[in-house]
Amino acid sequence: MIRKLLPLLLVTLPSWGGEISAERQQALRDLLKQDCGACHGLTLKGGMGPALLPETLAGKSDEFLADTILNGRQGTAMPPWQPFMNRDEALWLVKLLRGNNQNSLNKPN
Repeated sequence: MIRKLLPLLLVTLPSWGGEISAERQQALRDLLKQDCGACHGLTLKGGMGPALLPETLAGKSDEFLADTILNGRQGTAMPPWQPFMNRDEALWLVKLLRGNNQNSLNKPN
């Protein structure tokens, strides 16, 4: 049983070496579309949470956005995602969002 789950676990765990594998990139895209999309809208145009489009992220630093992803926003519904990703992965998501289009969210870079 554990042998069958190990490959899945390795793909879904955060990468710790700075290099983000293609499989992990896809897992992060899936997290963005499914988990983030639940509050920020499936097209990321906003919902319970604000829009995550390049124009709405303009003026916010990559570090601020990565901190928000990792630590959440106290007093809001935004949870911390640090248990599920590291800083490099959060910054990778920020870059993905800054160049946001449906194709970049669906296919590997």
